[in-house]
Amino acid sequence: MRKTITLIAFIFLFAQCKVKTIETTETNKNTGLIADSAMVVSAREEASKIGVAIMKKGGNAFDAMIATELALAVAYPFAGNIGGGGFMVYRTNDGKTGALDYREKAPLAASKNMYLDENGDIIQGKSLFGAMAVGVPGTVDGLFKVYEKFGSLPFSELIQPAIDLANKGVVVTEKQAERIAESRHFFGEVNGTKIMLDNDWKEGDTIKYVMLAKTLERIRDLGRDGFYKGETAEMLVNYVQKLGGIITKKDLEIYEAKWRTPIEFTYKDLKIISMSPPSSGGICNAQIFKAIEPFDIASYGHNSLKSIQLLTEAERRAYADRSFYLGDPDFVKIPIDTLISSKYVKNRMASFSWEKATLSSTLQHGKITGYESDETTHYSIVDKYGNSISATTTLNGAYGSKVFVSEGGFFLNNEMDDFSSKTGTPNMFGLVGAEANSIAPEKRMLSSMTPTIVEKNNRFYMSVGSPGGSTIITSVMQTILNVYEFKMGMQDAVNAPRFHHQWLPDVVTFEPKGFDSLLLNQLQGKGYQIKQENSVILGKVDAILRLPNGKLEGGADYRGDDKAAGF
Repeated sequence: MRKTITLIAFIFLFAQCKVKTIETTETNKNTGLIADSAMVVSAREEASKIGVAIMKKGGNAFDAMIATELALAVAYPFAGNIGGGGFMVYRTNDGKTGALDYREKAPLAASKNMYLDENGDIIQGKSLFGAMAVGVPGTVDGLFKVYEKFGSLPFSELIQPAIDLANKGVVVTEKQAERIAESRHFFGEVNGTKIMLDNDWKEGDTIKYVMLAKTLERIRDLGRDGFYKGETAEMLVNYVQKLGGIITKKDLEIYEAKWRTPIEFTYKDLKIISMSPPSSGGICNAQIFKAIEPFDIASYGHNSLKSIQLLTEAERRAYADRSFYLGDPDFVKIPIDTLISSKYVKNRMASFSWEKATLSSTLQHGKITGYESDETTHYSIVDKYGNSISATTTLNGAYGSKVFVSEGGFFLNNEMDDFSSKTGTPNMFGLVGAEANSIAPEKRMLSSMTPTIVEKNNRFYMSVGSPGGSTIITSVMQTILNVYEFKMGMQDAVNAPRFHHQWLPDVVTFEPKGFDSLLLNQLQGKGYQIKQENSVILGKVDAILRLPNGKLEGGADYRGDDKAAGF
């Protein structure tokens, strides 16, 4: 059984896709979509076009965010959702920044040891599949928080395109057909009955989401209460409890998204604005960038032996700290200022050697005096007014918990697996957690989502983010470096082959193409354990770059069905 769950976790993390790898070279440039003033890059063309249409009507980036996210709930049920949650980082046209946390929460009836048996061992699969894996959804409340603060067009105009898309139907792509086929056997096991995605959907088929359209209509007509109270809430709670879950109507009623202060730090002449806890992305990337800043990484070359060594060792130390210190800031004290300080990071890198890998088994979290204790989807938006947003939203695993509320037409997340069910035991992404991320009622689980905005010379420079579980952080970091240090355009930066390390397990994972055997052999000779699998996908980055002439270049990841749209 343990081997089965391990295999399932691997499928969740890297899965779903047989892709054609695009290799980038100095002589083979790939330029993304160029737009004059506004752009959306998301996981589906339908959603990107809907967001752009809203901005063409005069809506701002926040209006487009709402429309895009709701469209993804229809066109991309693999990760787009109203049954999950996410994070958003923004920068307004006058340079003001902020972040919204609409991450899921543990139900009121949750408890620290809810996934352990009488011997204190983890009950395999309980936090991954079925109703007990579901956290209280935050997406809908998050969208209304955005609308209340920044919305400019009537909400009904922002949600109607998603309703129309659901009724008209969405054409199945090749990759979507593969994802459905890979997950189909879970649907019946979890729900005990056939659901609409159980059909043998093929590329070119059209799926209509009629019940989801009705749910969206209730949200349109009743606002936030159209999801968290009344008919939708009742069908959600009744179904979850029928399957043995613990979410109640009160859990839904009291859910609140929260405005947070983003993590902001500098790297050379860049200012990087990223998500704060309960996301680990901002802090981890701040540590990685601070660790590499004293080195001339550009001179080492892109994906060279030295650049891979340097980044791997920086990642190793950042993820070790992540496992111990990070959690929901409403429940645990996190020494953010210390963790991202140059002095602390310099001390963490003191044991780094070009000659030999640092074994993860010899490396623990850093010592701080006085301290008290994927699948996902991303989209980036820039509007003609100069506002920019970077948002990442998720159900966690592929189709989340696989719990499908048929009457409402939507999947529910399996976000409870992002807690530390047992200290020192890895979750589905291989991430090890400690007491800071233990389960408690109304607590938000730690995340790797890393929506990020970059400034250069006090102007918007880049919006970037990715799905991919624990690989999100490193995918975002490498994409920024590809543009800034290695002088790639946005599409080339997104296309470039990626690698990943996260402290434990002590392996460096490489995408299947773009890394030659000589390079990998050299790394192994220095003590690095290498893993390179044919099916591995490390993130699916969607990003926007402001070019020197003021135009925008979109980078839509070929690893998925991602598309840019703009004007």
